[in-house]
Amino acid sequence: MLISLLVRAADGNGKPVIVAQVEEQVLAPFAWFAGGVISRNDAELAAQVEGRLVWVADIGAVLQAGEPVARLDDLLNREELAEHTAIANREEARLNLYNQEVTRLSRLARENNAAQSRLDQARADQAVARSELAGARARLNIAAEQLRRTELQAPFGGIVTERMLQAGEWAESGDAVVRLVDTNALEVQVWVPASALEYIRQGDELDMVSETGKASGVVRTLVTVGDDESRLYELRLQLQGQDYSAAQSVRVAVPTAPPRKVMVVPRDALILRRDGASVFVVRNDNSAQQVPVQTGNAQGASIEIQGELQAGDRVVIRGGERLQNGQIVSVVNVDDAE
Repeated sequence: MLISLLVRAADGNGKPVIVAQVEEQVLAPFAWFAGGVISRNDAELAAQVEGRLVWVADIGAVLQAGEPVARLDDLLNREELAEHTAIANREEARLNLYNQEVTRLSRLARENNAAQSRLDQARADQAVARSELAGARARLNIAAEQLRRTELQAPFGGIVTERMLQAGEWAESGDAVVRLVDTNALEVQVWVPASALEYIRQGDELDMVSETGKASGVVRTLVTVGDDESRLYELRLQLQGQDYSAAQSVRVAVPTAPPRKVMVVPRDALILRRDGASVFVVRNDNSAQQVPVQTGNAQGASIEIQGELQAGDRVVIRGGERLQNGQIVSVVNVDDAE
């Protein structure tokens, strides 16, 4: 930060002004790129089985992970489950019967009272029954899973932002029913050119601005595979210190060159005229000399300048609007000027 000098000239004569020192800082050139706030969890939830929708969550509904989003008519699914349950019970009873038969014939065979062929047939029937029971239980599990899928559940917590289908409409398997957006997992998406890639690293903090004010974001990831059409690369930033909403537009300051040492002054020091920019430098004799400058990148309240200035020079930041070149000034305390 550039710190205003809190001193008063000894003689107290001259036009009162407030000054700040020219400072040398390490500044990274950057360019502003448009981006947007998106959710990491933003999904169109689709029906997993076909059927008639009997209920769909309202737009704006806030849901937790696992809560129902929509339900389909499950009458036929419940009947199918009951049918497969009965079939599985029947096959289990058959297998129990064959198990008993094999046990009985095995005992008789040891006593030479039963033909070996009857035992072999019983064991074959037992194996078939065991296989039929396994198939029946598999179909029962499928029917149970089909019934479970008649209720569409939220895979993550979020807000319902859109309903593609309404209650009473028919949904095919795979048809989108609602859109769910997680507003607690927001980040910024911005597309940058290849020339900026070498100056961005994971964990870097970048400045951002939006209609709600200034903020910053930490680089979470950089996708180093460019878009085929735009030839731009996707950059994702975690939000820092300010609340945003999904789909909000932002601008991100992205480095475009390596950091370098520059001279900076507060923005308020600039005198902007048609013929260019300048600042007033207060010399040791308390005279104000107007020095032309060229401006560069800005960072916060400071801006890069180039001109006949050195670190430590005092530049006028308040009271310089009507100064004349060479005019005597009186440097005052900020509090005294208010």
